[in-house]
Amino acid sequence: MAPVPPRMHAPAEAALRASAALPPGSTLPQGLNARQREAVLYLDGPCLVLAGAGSGKTRVITQKMAYLLRECGYQARHVVALTFTNKAAREMNERVRTLVDPRLLRGLTVGTFHSLGLRFLREEYAGAGLKRGFSILDATDAQGIVQELLATTDRARLRAVQQTISLWKNALLDPDGAARVAQGPDEAEAVRVYRSYEATLRAYQSVDFDDLIRLPARMLAADEALRARWQARVQYLLVDEYQDTNACQYQLVRMLCGDRAMFTAVGDDDQAIYAWRGATVENLAQLARDYPSLRLIKLEQNYRSVQTILEAANRVIGHNPKTFDKTLWSDLGAGEPIVVTPMDSDLAEAESIAMRLSAARFERQAQWKDFAVLYRGNHQARVMEQALRTLRIPYTVSGGQSFFDKAEIRDVLAWLRLIANEDEDPAFIRAATTPRRGIGQGTLQALGAEAARRGVSLYAVAADVSEAVLPAPRQREAVRDFVRLVDHFQARAARRGGAVPLLPGAAVQGDLLAFDPDPPAFDADPPAFDADAVPAAGAAGGGVGGAGLVPLPQAAQTGASDGLAGAATGVDGLRGDDAARVLDDLLAAMNYERHLYDTLDERQAQSRWANVLELLEWLKRKADEDDMTLLELVQHVALVTMLERADDEEPDAVKLSTLHASKGLEYPHVYLIGVEEGLLPHRGGDDEGDVSEAAVAARARRIEEERRLMYVGITRAQRTLRISWCRKRRRGREDVICEPSRFIAEMGLQAEAPRPVGDTDPDRTLDRLKALLKKR
Repeated sequence: MAPVPPRMHAPAEAALRASAALPPGSTLPQGLNARQREAVLYLDGPCLVLAGAGSGKTRVITQKMAYLLRECGYQARHVVALTFTNKAAREMNERVRTLVDPRLLRGLTVGTFHSLGLRFLREEYAGAGLKRGFSILDATDAQGIVQELLATTDRARLRAVQQTISLWKNALLDPDGAARVAQGPDEAEAVRVYRSYEATLRAYQSVDFDDLIRLPARMLAADEALRARWQARVQYLLVDEYQDTNACQYQLVRMLCGDRAMFTAVGDDDQAIYAWRGATVENLAQLARDYPSLRLIKLEQNYRSVQTILEAANRVIGHNPKTFDKTLWSDLGAGEPIVVTPMDSDLAEAESIAMRLSAARFERQAQWKDFAVLYRGNHQARVMEQALRTLRIPYTVSGGQSFFDKAEIRDVLAWLRLIANEDEDPAFIRAATTPRRGIGQGTLQALGAEAARRGVSLYAVAADVSEAVLPAPRQREAVRDFVRLVDHFQARAARRGGAVPLLPGAAVQGDLLAFDPDPPAFDADPPAFDADAVPAAGAAGGGVGGAGLVPLPQAAQTGASDGLAGAATGVDGLRGDDAARVLDDLLAAMNYERHLYDTLDERQAQSRWANVLELLEWLKRKADEDDMTLLELVQHVALVTMLERADDEEPDAVKLSTLHASKGLEYPHVYLIGVEEGLLPHRGGDDEGDVSEAAVAARARRIEEERRLMYVGITRAQRTLRISWCRKRRRGREDVICEPSRFIAEMGLQAEAPRPVGDTDPDRTLDRLKALLKKR
């Protein structure tokens, strides 16, 4: 049983009354409305905060952390706050730092489910059947294994099987459990692949992102002593975006909280939009069943949007069945009416919106970044981009692929990572198989099994591979050739007497900058609180990060400090010109250009090769300008990101975004396009013509989620909302007749006739803008 905090609190109602007239200088929460304050002060048991869009949930979570640490005697190392994105974790870290004395923050954990799961596995690796230096495969590496097992180049089928396996893992189903629920030949094949995939991961002594949560949840459920130990460490748990949790994450929450049930979950059933990746809104209702004493607190005052927008949002979401009733309201005024405009085509829609947006910027004396265009699917962005470019309107597209996430860039970086750290198994796997050099899954599984038996890396086994491990001479020779190539480039590194220490036990591991897999105990005090080093990881389905872990492609989102960019212990490297020469020679030895032209059409190969050359030029320039070693170059990649991702360098540009990617964001002026039947709500699934009871129920659930997605889109708007739909839309080579979405009528709105706006020739833009402004 965890110790009781030395300072006991009054019941929430008494605390609310007492805090109504707090004296100046009090450390109790201030600047909160009554319901927010109630959520912060309530500590009499499990608590669910139903936080509507724009209702200040992050303030509640950070104020509650501060209250626990300052007023209730909780030690920071026993308080854990979990969220889903790097951005949210970083924002919480920054806010808590302004509220609490840094001395009280020592050991505080603010991060993601994945980062907490990684910390767990780093301590409990033996119980999971892993070696201390287990590897973490990212989605791309995992996809490579699945593709090899499927023996297919059908990308759609590959993605479908990989998603099915992920959903099974998130539902806590092992291959045997998946076999019991599988339906049809496609899922039967997925079960077969799942079994082989799990066997491959075990042979590689690796885990994937789903395992970072699944394995801890399973181990805690099965081991009472282990469960008691971790429950003593996590004395108060806060969970953000609770509606986005899946069955596996809910199991982890229950196992960590135990019978004490000292937790606060914050969520909104009306914003549950991730069922397609395993999240279940049912977890909100399940809380009340599993914890009968659950305190429900509703945050309904919205601080983002004008009342007209909120009333439309309330009306549309009111058509969904409700687990908890909630009505958003605002004291920001009524605001302008919502405008709904039918368009003749998607081209006309894009041109008209570009023109109206440009006019609105002049009329309102606004910035470009005050405007957002939201849509259901990525494919809708193309025609919108063309219209904005025609009018020379700057824009950014959310969810765009990072340069460092491109397959060809990751292929080259895998070689660099392996040269810098030969014990990095994911880099070994990628480098050994791309380009192909006679090392396949069978060879890798044999090497992995021997590595697991000896407790060493794949490279260590490959370096002295024996006939007992690989009986076939051809396999052994292919492995030896690969090892000789890696050794050659390691030997060309200009050795230095000693490397500058990074952090104790730091090393590059896969696509992650990872610390010693045998860290200090969870209870141990770190040397000092550093909000930039607190765990922060990617969303479900996204990256991983946290205590001792920084994802390479998106490290800027973790708030990692520049102190991470030093050289790792025990690894020497190259400098300046040496690095440039080795990079050129390495690329030639890889024969990567020929690999691209052999496996892709000419246009794709040219594009990818140009990206590789751009990477090499950038690496050479950094090595020369900053006098970096090879390892420092690899680590620098972990800390770079596209400029538009940096919060403090947000460009002045219109934001184009899918509705899913817009969640959690807000814009003064929003254009919601393509609000048509079949698009929003999206028509999907293989059961459209099925009239069985199960199929009808499944379609109803999809419509409910699409309605929640519409609700999310509406509540992104702060001041104005413009909705458009097309009478016909180009799909493939034909025009398809469209109907307005049912959601428009559910909002209580009617379509209006479009205002004619001519062509978008840039030379006539100013005249048309003036004419349009005169009509207003």
